[in-house]
Amino acid sequence: MRRTLEKLAQQRKEKQDALITELEEIKKKGAEFSSPDNALRLQHLLSRLKELASSADISQDKYRQQVFHTLKEFQKILDRHIEQTQDLFLSLAGLVETATALMDAKDKEWDALGSNHVGMIFKSMEWRVEKLAVTYEDANLLMKKFLRLEEQMDRLLGVLEQKHLPTQKHVRKILEPLKDWQYAAFENRHRGSEEEIKKQQSRFLPYFQLKGRVLDLGCGRGEFLELLREQGIEAVGFDLNEQMVEICLDKGLDCRKGDILAALADTEDNTLGGIYSAQVIEHLPPPYLKKLIATAFSKIQPGGHIVLETINPASVFALVQIYFLDLTHQRPIHPQTLKFLLESSGFENIAIQYSAPLEEEQLQALPGADETAAVLNRNIDALNKLLYSPPNYAAIGIKKQLADK
Repeated sequence: MRRTLEKLAQQRKEKQDALITELEEIKKKGAEFSSPDNALRLQHLLSRLKELASSADISQDKYRQQVFHTLKEFQKILDRHIEQTQDLFLSLAGLVETATALMDAKDKEWDALGSNHVGMIFKSMEWRVEKLAVTYEDANLLMKKFLRLEEQMDRLLGVLEQKHLPTQKHVRKILEPLKDWQYAAFENRHRGSEEEIKKQQSRFLPYFQLKGRVLDLGCGRGEFLELLREQGIEAVGFDLNEQMVEICLDKGLDCRKGDILAALADTEDNTLGGIYSAQVIEHLPPPYLKKLIATAFSKIQPGGHIVLETINPASVFALVQIYFLDLTHQRPIHPQTLKFLLESSGFENIAIQYSAPLEEEQLQALPGADETAAVLNRNIDALNKLLYSPPNYAAIGIKKQLADK
């Protein structure tokens, strides 16, 4: 919207400058039209005609010649006045058009400014509503956690009342839920709303049309599990965060607490319809990730897909604003590295799909078609690619059937 306002303001200024220029030109033409010299010349010619008319000692031929010459001079001045009048009229007509264009430009600028102010108001309200919604979710999670802690505290007090020392297990049951709640609240605040995430993840649904259960590894709040359920696709989610599991269970989703690699290992070979994992692999150590991908290949049935989405480290914006925001991230994973890991484990037709383009953040190209502008715009394009590439990408691979190989 800011660029639109700048463009409209520039257009309005150009119309305004054009109007001022035309006014100056008309002022000059008006001064020429009403010049005292023209009036004096006309007065002189009229006086000369009067003298000729009252003269009695001039021959008739000379009289006609002098009257003819005087009238010719008079005609020249009259023609010049007519020419100046026509020119002035055309200039005035152009001035009316320029003034109309200026008024239209001002109207558009004011409409845009008004819309921008209204849009800013609504955007501010939307931001506050979203903030309230996040705060509500945080409070809701916290209330549930307080109820669980109250239950754990009652048990711990029971142990103390019996004059027994609490074990590490008792203490861990209190501390772990607090840690889980803290990360759940962090994700709830910075991951985005569930509706936004579902909208982004819906594009992966076509890869999970085979019969067979789909595993969502590190399912979080269960957005993709909900999408699969809406499509009638059997799916199970796994997550180590107890709070996330509770959120999924509250939605009626099949979700279990557990290590995702262990969950894969317990699955029968060649039975899964597919595996999905979003914003998880950047949390894993490299040896764990390699084993996870290798194990996934043996568990997916032929024709099934694996979809692994993560942060794009080829985008400086993504690294600074997203990756380093989360202290639990282990290391970023380059798209070509992930592609190689999938290929080396047996997956084929690896596709890298980027998402969430940063159009608003990108540097703007310079106007003009000269060589200098062309060079600068090529440099701007290179900077945009480095700084503002899409922040997320997904590596998608398929386990080919034997007949397809």
